Amino acid sequence: MNVQTLGRENDMEKKLRVAVIFGGRSGEHEVSLMSARSVLSVLDPGRYEVTQIGITHEGKWLTGEDVIGRFEQNKPEGLARFVLSPDPSDSAGAPDVFFPVLHGTFGEDGTIQGLFELADVAYVGAGVTGSSVGMDKGIFKEVMRANGIPVIESVLVRRSAIEKDMRAVIEQVEALGGYPFFTKPANLGSSVGVTKCHNRSDLQEGLMEAAAFDRRVLIERGVDNAREIEVSVLGNDEPVASVCGEVLPSREFYSYESKYLDGTSGLEIPAQLPHETAEQIRAYAVQAYALIDCAGMARVDFFVERDTHAVYLNELNSIPGFTRISMYPKLWQASGLPYAALVERLIDLAMQRKAERDRTSYTYRRQL
Repeated sequence: MNVQTLGRENDMEKKLRVAVIFGGRSGEHEVSLMSARSVLSVLDPGRYEVTQIGITHEGKWLTGEDVIGRFEQNKPEGLARFVLSPDPSDSAGAPDVFFPVLHGTFGEDGTIQGLFELADVAYVGAGVTGSSVGMDKGIFKEVMRANGIPVIESVLVRRSAIEKDMRAVIEQVEALGGYPFFTKPANLGSSVGVTKCHNRSDLQEGLMEAAAFDRRVLIERGVDNAREIEVSVLGNDEPVASVCGEVLPSREFYSYESKYLDGTSGLEIPAQLPHETAEQIRAYAVQAYALIDCAGMARVDFFVERDTHAVYLNELNSIPGFTRISMYPKLWQASGLPYAALVERLIDLAMQRKAERDRTSYTYRRQL
């Protein structure tokens, strides 16, 4: 082996091995591919040795050359299987850190985070608790209510109740007040399965639509004349909030189509808000993040009534949309942290969290 070859191998050894995971068994599979494409585009090849791992709709983990391109073309044939064992002793040669860019079910809900914990590997983002509570809109709102953070009145119903007695569910919802209502799958994001309901007929259709994506459905009272404000949060034990941004939806609400397909919705960054209102929103965002033990990143969404400036926390997304035009990175860009630097910061936070986890003892021997 000549000196030049040895030098190249030493350079490779110094690189951090990063595995970017995308796709997944979720209604947000396609959104994940968009986010992953952006993340992959800024990972410095001089600093990182990148492995692409795509998860099919059926749940197969695949790796190889240009996985993202193959998935975008829906042609995963010929890619190799990738297996992450839950046995930590099998992790020799595994990537140094996993970067899940998985939105929704089986990616953002604590399930894959549990596998990472079992395998004892570093990974970007929240752990099992922060991921699962942030993902479940019903439980998340109860935690917020218990801690005095204002949220909109809502009802949580099971799919079995909708199928058994639709009329009783509708009457339960209407007890919240007048129309409109929003029906949402309890565990999904990107506005998948969300319907704005103006009357009983809409509500029945909205309940059935949401129930197709989850066994639990959240129904919320619509906020009159509401503005949609979002804040990005970054960090582990000492999280910080970005400036506030406002979504200017081109449709009746910020739907999946207006987010990802027609590109017609606008974003105003920073949002034009009274200073006190903006600071209250940022404080609520950090408080909510800490309450559910979030880590790494999250986008926290709010409604603000135009006339009264009343603030309601809507939801927290622990793996928010990560395309270059997504609100999460754009808010940090406006706060002085460019996209590429943000991705590097998230990887650093993942390594710091793994180092903190390594300080924890998992064995106990009683002294006799």
